[in-house]
Amino acid sequence: MIKTNSVYLERLRGRINLEQIPFSERGSRLLILRRNHALYIRLAERWAKWEAEVGHYRQRRPVLDDLVFTDEHGTPLELYLVEYPHALYLETRLGKFWLTFLDEETIYLKLPPACGGISFRVFALNGHTDRRGGEFKGDPEHRRTHRNVAYTTNAPILQNSIAEDADGYARVALQFDGAADSAFVLNITPRLGLNRSVPRAPEVLRAAEKRWHEWFAAAPIVQDRFADQYYYAWWILRAGLLSSRFFLTREAMMPSMVHYVGVWAWDAFFHALAYRYMDKPLAENQIRILLDHQREDGMLPDAVHDEGVTLHWQFSSKDGVIHEAEVTKPPLVAWTALKLYEYFGDREFLSEVYEPIARWNYWWFAKNDDDHDGIAQYNHPNSSGLDDSPLWDFGMPVEAPDLNTYLVMQQDALARIAEILGLQEDAREWKSKADALAARMVEHFWDERAGVFWAMRRHEPIRVLTPFNLYPFLSGHLDLAKRKRILDHLFNPNEFWLEHPIPTVAKNDPLYDPNQMWRGPTWVNINHLFIEGLARNGYPEQARALRDKTLQLLMHQRDIYEYYNPETGTAPPRAASVFGWSSAVFIDLAIKASRGEVV
Repeated sequence: MIKTNSVYLERLRGRINLEQIPFSERGSRLLILRRNHALYIRLAERWAKWEAEVGHYRQRRPVLDDLVFTDEHGTPLELYLVEYPHALYLETRLGKFWLTFLDEETIYLKLPPACGGISFRVFALNGHTDRRGGEFKGDPEHRRTHRNVAYTTNAPILQNSIAEDADGYARVALQFDGAADSAFVLNITPRLGLNRSVPRAPEVLRAAEKRWHEWFAAAPIVQDRFADQYYYAWWILRAGLLSSRFFLTREAMMPSMVHYVGVWAWDAFFHALAYRYMDKPLAENQIRILLDHQREDGMLPDAVHDEGVTLHWQFSSKDGVIHEAEVTKPPLVAWTALKLYEYFGDREFLSEVYEPIARWNYWWFAKNDDDHDGIAQYNHPNSSGLDDSPLWDFGMPVEAPDLNTYLVMQQDALARIAEILGLQEDAREWKSKADALAARMVEHFWDERAGVFWAMRRHEPIRVLTPFNLYPFLSGHLDLAKRKRILDHLFNPNEFWLEHPIPTVAKNDPLYDPNQMWRGPTWVNINHLFIEGLARNGYPEQARALRDKTLQLLMHQRDIYEYYNPETGTAPPRAASVFGWSSAVFIDLAIKASRGEVV
């Protein structure tokens, strides 16, 4: 029986289902998946300028496909996999293979002591064989993979061929005579320098086990009822880390290694909350990577990718007209920075980020208040993070209570940061701004009859009931009467208090759809904000109730998803899997619940 020396790795045995969940490594762009008895490798890369040539990154063909293991006659072998975070064990009638990462661009495959073979297709040109394997260095003018590939073995080679295959692929067929120390190394890299070294298998496996064990061992202990999903969430937050290169100036987490490759601002703020329990520089760098790309006028980008940043994006209005506007994400950076300070007590970090955050705050009011009424607006649906919400169905711009709540929270956080830094005049100014905006929100958005804060389009209310119409509650600035009206909505089972709250459109609203992104499903990052808001406003029992329901939801399925059906707790068909901020929220809530804390 295959067994590791790590209790953490044993707990996650079999959790990485290669048919939907890729095997990968920290910093790697290589995603290993399974199709029947073959493996294939996709690249976690966007590179939009190559889409015309190789397709959108979510549908792009594998860089390496149909990787099969054969017997001495070339007959494909059936695979029986045992998956761990650090390695894949492949049982065949020929013997055992195992696979792990040698480095972020190199896969190491231990061969059994038998005569056998490896066959695969590689999306590349200009391959040649040699006495240890072969290389593909591509064509500078027509390079199909934008990758160089090398395969190398220390086993005696019985047969080695490269032949042109269909659809731009080349077919590699290798027969080997394996011994006890035989291995096969596959290097897939954008570099001209190829890694063709074949180190000893025991050392490679021990190193892989050690780095994953140390990652899990560094995490705070939680109650056993949370542990299986908790360590799986930590697996997601390590396997999904992108190494720094090009515009990715820092190591940072992608929202989903399968669905969203890059660093998105809103996601990064929640990722930092989890990383603070594990690695201080890593947590802080989720903020720094965005500040590295701050525009001169203070705007932070929507996202950072290898090839650049997203600052503008098109969108269609309801009448089909295409518009383009600047796009960013909700201003939660000061909120996040203050939480990191509260955990680490690093005043220098606050000093580093204070002015850039202040500039972003000024940008919101300078560039996003067309009527100069002191209420900020969204000019692009994606700037809200709520891309498909029905709040945008009636056109843009929209003056939204969620945005202005974030700005109140940000200015309150900036006031606290200024106090810590000894900037008393700044602190008074930020506190005054926060108080004034909170009062202005009530005047502008509050509907006394409905008991909610309606979003506004051309100063007319958008009467779609969402939790974002309750957001000013989160600021802690509302009077008791308004707080109670908000709670009446939040805990109404016909509106938001469903089996798995909080739906992103009220159940009794005509536009509610429990499976459509931001039009009904539950997003646990929104729950996280409401848990904190309930506790801040003096409702700890309600905060615990929402926390417990959120933890139960995130344990409802083996994988962790982008959003969930609020009635069934299942993942809607288009919800991204192996999702980062949902994992980060689960980690944060599980740690606090295990410690008996609410926030």
